[in-house]
Formats: sequence, C-alpha cells, structure tokens
Amino acid sequence: QVQLVESGGGLVQPGGSLRRSCAASGFTISSYTMTWYRQAPGKERELVATISRFSPRTNYADSVTGRFTISRDNDKNTVDLQMNSLKPEDTAVYYCNAALGFRQFWGQGTQVTVSS
Repeated sequence: QVQLVESGGGLVQPGGSLRRSCAASGFTISSYTMTWYRQAPGKERELVATISRFSPRTNYADSVTGRFTISRDNDKNTVDLQMNSLKPEDTAVYYCNAALGFRQFWGQGTQVTVSS
C-alpha cells in the first residue's frame, strides 16, 4: 500500500522551530520530486518547498526562504522540512507530496499552529 505518513506538526510560539518528517511506504522516493505544500484557512494550497530527484536542487516560496530547509534521505525513504523562525502566518495544514510525471501521492496533512 502506497503511503506518505507525516509527523512533527503541532503548536509552537512565534520565533520557534519545528521539524516535519514524511515517511514513504509502498514505493521508493528516489525517483520522485518531493514537495511540501501548505493550506491556511480560507486560502488556496501553496507550494512551500521542493527538492528534485538528482543532485538535489531546492526551491522555496519567497515567504519561507532563509527560514525553512527541505532535505531528503533516499536510503531512509524520507523527506524533512526544518522550519525555523516561525511566524503566525506560517499557521496551516502542511502536506507532503511525491510527484513523478502524472503520478502523485499525498500525505494526510498535519496542522502546524504558530501562536503565543
């Protein structure tokens, strides 16, 4: 069974850090572009960070550049998102995505709330 299982969400104060993890099962991520998306209440889902398959290249939304870091471990079949200097506007449900051509898999989504 193909799954992307996310962990590491929760509540954090402004300025704090969280590390999100996404573990794949039923397929190997090494051939897939891996991406983190988020969706805040009343807003469309947006790309947060993406990492390519080879010689991993990364891209970030302007709003998180310099604060978030995406990484992948193909041996462990995982992709992580380190989130630092969190702001209230980072509050959203975060989703892990694996994409290869027309094939896509999504994680279940996990809430991240940044609030004092």
